[in-house]
Amino acid sequence: MSADQKSAELPFFLRQSGLVLIVGALTVLKLFAAGNAHFVEDEAYYRIWGLYPALSYYDHPPMIGWWINAGQMFFGDTIFAVRALVVILGVVGSAVLWRTAVILFDRRVAGWAVLFLNCSLLVGIGGILATPDAPSVFFWGLSLWGLAELVRSQNANWWLMVGLVAGLGLLSKYSLLFLGVGIVLWLVWVPEARRWWSAWQLWVGGLIALLCFLPVLYWNHLHDWASFYKQFGRAGAGGYTAKYIFEFLGAVLGLLNPLIAILAILGGASLFKKALKKDTVAALLWLTCLPFVIYLVYHSLHSRVQANWPAPLFPTFALMAAVFVAGISDERRFWKRWAGAGVLLGLVVALLVQIHAVWPITGQLARKDPTFQLRGWPQIGNELTDIARREQAGFVVTTSYGLNGQIDFLLKDQLPVIQLTERIRYLMKPAPDMTLFDETGLYVTEKRRNKAGDLEKAFETVEELETLERQVKGVRLEDLVVYKVTDRKGLVFEPIPAN
Repeated sequence: MSADQKSAELPFFLRQSGLVLIVGALTVLKLFAAGNAHFVEDEAYYRIWGLYPALSYYDHPPMIGWWINAGQMFFGDTIFAVRALVVILGVVGSAVLWRTAVILFDRRVAGWAVLFLNCSLLVGIGGILATPDAPSVFFWGLSLWGLAELVRSQNANWWLMVGLVAGLGLLSKYSLLFLGVGIVLWLVWVPEARRWWSAWQLWVGGLIALLCFLPVLYWNHLHDWASFYKQFGRAGAGGYTAKYIFEFLGAVLGLLNPLIAILAILGGASLFKKALKKDTVAALLWLTCLPFVIYLVYHSLHSRVQANWPAPLFPTFALMAAVFVAGISDERRFWKRWAGAGVLLGLVVALLVQIHAVWPITGQLARKDPTFQLRGWPQIGNELTDIARREQAGFVVTTSYGLNGQIDFLLKDQLPVIQLTERIRYLMKPAPDMTLFDETGLYVTEKRRNKAGDLEKAFETVEELETLERQVKGVRLEDLVVYKVTDRKGLVFEPIPAN
């Protein structure tokens, strides 16, 4: 049977035309939200990375900064520019997942996989956010596609492509290291895959990945391996606790979409049995995920796992769910309806939350609303502008990176905004002229993180001016305290600690 005939047997929503329509509609919605919803704190911070592209950064490898910089080249220093490439390449990621599923399984699995990925809450809702998770998910997916092509074609040259995209993934987030471990496990576990150890392309592919990672290694070498200490130093920190493991599991189930998560568990169980029998495809899906899953579970037994960390695994989870749904007979309609309900739930929630992100439906949830970080910033910017003019301020200082990023955007082209603490975060920026601090300035801080007392060591006068209330629809979210600082007398910047 030809591919066209097989496609004709599928319901419209699983055919390529139907998927293009659904993913296209979701993308239009994301583009709307991407240009109109304000930054979350991390995005505001990464915007500065885009303005100052570098080999790497303290928090993460540089890829998201490079993506943002590309967007800023086309769309200027705007909110949309920061998110543009994230949304656009999200569409490419869906196409790559479809191709991967077609190669490893068939078009029915491919259609369900694309739907499930786009209807997961993390992708369907969070797919506009410009954080390092976006490129890490993208390049993990490309790596899996390259491995699928390798399995199908048995052409060793695909290892070169896998090495390239996995290396670009390492430039996105350190979690891609676990993908490399998973590939090695697959090469050891599956008899059919062991033949690749003798292929020169495998080793050159590994070398390509290492060469891609060299900018990060070089940056860390220059800065006492600071980024590695920050990211890997927290693994297993503290004693064992069961406090976070259920929070982690609940977050994964919730953000994958609870209905789709059940399907992924069932599909994963089916594939796990095949992987134990050393089936090439089942083992590929399981073993490329397993090392990262083990790490996340281990970390959750010591401290909190942030909800976004498992994001690179979501395309594989969607594929596992699709394998289960596509494999059930027409007589078992319950699971077909369950899958349809999961897709419908994801689409409805995506629509509501994206609209809510731009036009808040209610403010009564206050800080319990997942979108609270987006709220109230334009008004804060206007109020800070008025205060700066009234006090004739020449600069603004902060002591937290998220607030610094937000104010830096709000006051762009007006006043320099400088974080006095954690200066290692800003090594990519030219150091400010110290004579700047001889002028009158403002110190802005969240009330709950107030470090005005520390500034008294650097300035003779630290005078509280007023408290600004960040709010949504009249509901208070947090208080920002504004101080006037004058007469510099000591060291302004917090020293960068040596590891």
